[in-house]
Amino acid sequence: MSFKDHFSGHAGEYRAWRPDYPDALPAFLAGAAPSRGLAWDVGCGNGQLSVALARHFARVVATDASAGQIAEAEPYPNIRYAAAPAEAGGLEDRSCDLIVAAQAAHWFDLDRFYAEVRRAARPGGAVALVSYGLNQFGDPAIDSLLRELHDVTLRSHWPADRWHVVNGYRDLPFPFDPLPVPPLAMEARWSLPRFLGYLGTWSGVKRAIQATGRNPLEPAAEALAPLWGDPQAERTVRWPLTVRLGRVF
Repeated sequence: MSFKDHFSGHAGEYRAWRPDYPDALPAFLAGAAPSRGLAWDVGCGNGQLSVALARHFARVVATDASAGQIAEAEPYPNIRYAAAPAEAGGLEDRSCDLIVAAQAAHWFDLDRFYAEVRRAARPGGAVALVSYGLNQFGDPAIDSLLRELHDVTLRSHWPADRWHVVNGYRDLPFPFDPLPVPPLAMEARWSLPRFLGYLGTWSGVKRAIQATGRNPLEPAAEALAPLWGDPQAERTVRWPLTVRLGRVF
């Protein structure tokens, strides 16, 4: 599988608008690792999870096939960033206590990636696939509007692999001894402009603009505005956070 780069051209926007992972996620992943020596963040994007992991591990290697994303990554003393495919990360044999791919595994050649995991993980190392799906507000009118945008308006413009994310990676093969995962939530408090900035990073939106010459967010924003109220008022946005965790032997 060749790398399909949907993000390098918008790496700055991705860094500015994407939500942060909850502190509980890196803490939980570190607790599942046999030790806190080395974590490999695969498909790291601009390093959102990498920096959080660096607070729990002595070293983090963060790789992404997109050089544009790596260029936008936040420097941190014990993180080494590198542009490299998930299937050939360049780490030493049996060196990783934790290997994690967050919101990225659906882009990988999984057979080759899993072979790389087995090579790079130390015995008993942990491997995790992390994903978050469509955001939720708990307001039926807003959630229905966003579901219409995601599932209907943008359906033909999403990369096919997007639906693995929607399914929480439950339909992806995962040939490792499974470990239990506690409930985890990802939340943010955002104004309407902040939320629209996030929607603008969706690959489905980018592809719709390229295909049609029109921005599908413009009518969506008009419909959302009266439901939101004061655009500067902050609402709680929640994303379902799914972790598939396993042990490598």
